[in-house]
Amino acid sequence: MMRLPLLFILLFIMLTVPGLAQQVSIELGKSPLPINQYFTVSIKLQDQQLKDYTAFPEIDGFKKSTKFSSEKTITAGGNTNVIRTYTQNYAALEEGEYVLKPFTMKVNGQTVQSQGITIRVTPMQANVAQSPALPDLLAPEEDKTAAEEQPEFVDEDDNAFLTLYTNKKKVFVGEGVTVALYFYLAEEDQRLLEFYDFANQMTTILRQVKQPNAWEETFDFSEIASENVTVQGKPYLRFRLYETVLYPINLQPLKFPQLQLKMLKYKVAKNPNLLTEDRQEGYKVFYSRERTVEVEELPPHPLRNIVPVGDYRLHESLSRKRVPVNKSFNYLFEVEGEGNLSAIMPPSPTPPPGLEFYPPDVRQDVVRRAGRVTGAKTFAFTVLPREPGTYDLRNALEWIYFNPVTATYDTLRPTLQVQVTGNRDSDALVLSRDLGSFYNIITNENNTLVSLHLFERIKRYTNIILLLLLAVSAFVFLKK
Repeated sequence: MMRLPLLFILLFIMLTVPGLAQQVSIELGKSPLPINQYFTVSIKLQDQQLKDYTAFPEIDGFKKSTKFSSEKTITAGGNTNVIRTYTQNYAALEEGEYVLKPFTMKVNGQTVQSQGITIRVTPMQANVAQSPALPDLLAPEEDKTAAEEQPEFVDEDDNAFLTLYTNKKKVFVGEGVTVALYFYLAEEDQRLLEFYDFANQMTTILRQVKQPNAWEETFDFSEIASENVTVQGKPYLRFRLYETVLYPINLQPLKFPQLQLKMLKYKVAKNPNLLTEDRQEGYKVFYSRERTVEVEELPPHPLRNIVPVGDYRLHESLSRKRVPVNKSFNYLFEVEGEGNLSAIMPPSPTPPPGLEFYPPDVRQDVVRRAGRVTGAKTFAFTVLPREPGTYDLRNALEWIYFNPVTATYDTLRPTLQVQVTGNRDSDALVLSRDLGSFYNIITNENNTLVSLHLFERIKRYTNIILLLLLAVSAFVFLKK
């Protein structure tokens, strides 16, 4: 009879314990900070994509600037975790102390709260590049004079244009090319133009620029932010509407058709007055030029169809440089640089006799910023030495890639050595390898045998309980 309460408790736990919640948090930048550095507000998500979120908060004394995103992928023990961070930059307008009050944001339907912070803006640091000037984007109110009751509207010329930008005209297969759609507007013409039905228009534009023969790393743009730039000596506002980095997977050229963007264009009253509208609404369509990026085949090489393409460097480390026989150690092989990190596969070890390499844990950190995709991919190998001696790891690993900057193939090889001490033990167990924290707790776990029919019994008792509840409910219903 003691088993019945135990089964009820087990059933209750199975029915009521919820799944682990995916984590969403808000992180704030540092304070104090120089006036020529950005303050940041970041959304951090674990194991989920950013689908929707409310606008980042406004901060008194600051102006929103650019945004960027980063991504970390950690694979350990067969489990993969992806941490994505989306950051909004804020530029301080002047020195002083400002308060970011507590605020909430809705991220993927979940409400996340921040306690706020007091931000102290200090004078400019000489060794840090100054942030671009961020003047107020609101045009000053023009003086209004009396005019006729029916004003005459004038269609003034605007200094604005739409352009699709590519940072390269020709790339190798697998080499990244930055593609961005910009709308430029002269500062003095801000009151003449406004965005119209932007979300629906961008859906059409995204379908047109989609490249079926390229891997895509898209930057996040849920808000339209302006940047202050100079074009032919004249100040402009540049609106980044779309940005991505494409990595062609074959020799098909990347072709971008002529794109169009419909904007609200206002006619201005010739003699405005207080009693009538000073603008009349209309429309204007802007067009971009067609673009084509040619794709070039990699130079001849036995591995040219499988080698990764990018500008990479090697960072490596050993957990121990001197280890006894049959005691495992860890070797980190980290590839860092600019390129398609997702296409990087782990190097295949060819260990010398006396060393055993096991499949690595993988960690990937990706940063998308300023039209570039950079980061690092780390392979953590567990190595088990079987015989004493000094081992040069460059003889066990190599990683070949193509560098588009130099247009040559290159090889990353380890430079570290490990010294194995002790005597050879031919009867050593494979389990001398450090298998990780999961297996370290095996001695503390309960080894009591559990019946294979346990869940059948739980199901039978559950059905009995449901029948009893149904009978009681029917009795109460009939009685009333």
